[in-house]
Amino acid sequence: MQSNELECYLTDLLKPQQIKDFTPNGLQIQGNNNINKVITGVTASKALINRAIAEQADAILVHHGYFWKNESYIIRGMKHDRIKALLLNDINLFAYHLPLDIHPTLGNNVQFAKLFNIQNVEPLEVGNALSVALQGRFEKPCSPEEFTQLINATLERECLHIPAPSNKPITTIAWCSGGGQGYIELAAEQGIDAFLTGEVSEQTTHIAHEMDIHFFAAGHHATERYGVKALGEHLAEKYGLEVIFVDIDNPV
Repeated sequence: MQSNELECYLTDLLKPQQIKDFTPNGLQIQGNNNINKVITGVTASKALINRAIAEQADAILVHHGYFWKNESYIIRGMKHDRIKALLLNDINLFAYHLPLDIHPTLGNNVQFAKLFNIQNVEPLEVGNALSVALQGRFEKPCSPEEFTQLINATLERECLHIPAPSNKPITTIAWCSGGGQGYIELAAEQGIDAFLTGEVSEQTTHIAHEMDIHFFAAGHHATERYGVKALGEHLAEKYGLEVIFVDIDNPV
């Protein structure tokens, strides 16, 4: 398929125009007009670009692309090396940030609901259909120790658990992939038992202790692998593209 055809389809599917973001969504670096092979990954790092070059891919599709708000406009150093490699090898770079977090069937957060079998999923920000954070329920309550083990086994990494002082069982949970720790207070105010995200901040510990809510940080990268992977699989099925998901290990 042609690159403009793919961009139009992704725009229609992910609707980036509906949400204000910190980075441009869509085709960020233009490459080969004909796309047959796509590499997907979380971040458009040099390691991912090198893999795309080795695979002779026509496009890279990621969650974290380039040109972030407040980023320098100057193309030098690391940014120069990345963009030069894409241009020299005629590789398109497509990036979708918040639109890929919130998509109702392919997004990072709804994929987490599927991954952990969370039921009754709805926005954490009540009345906001575009809420980045979600909430739901487990079919059966679980202990915080059981949920910690489940996260570790499912994501293949050790999560950080800040326990609620009551050590209450977990029936209700809210979550936001990536750097969503700021939503913990909203979750606690709604009486939710636990909050799961990728990162943690210093104040998160105090909020968890003082508002009696379990907090789990499972890694920014680890919690944002599933949306772009699902999107790539969707494109492969719909258009017959060869799509390879590449997981560049990242402990953060």
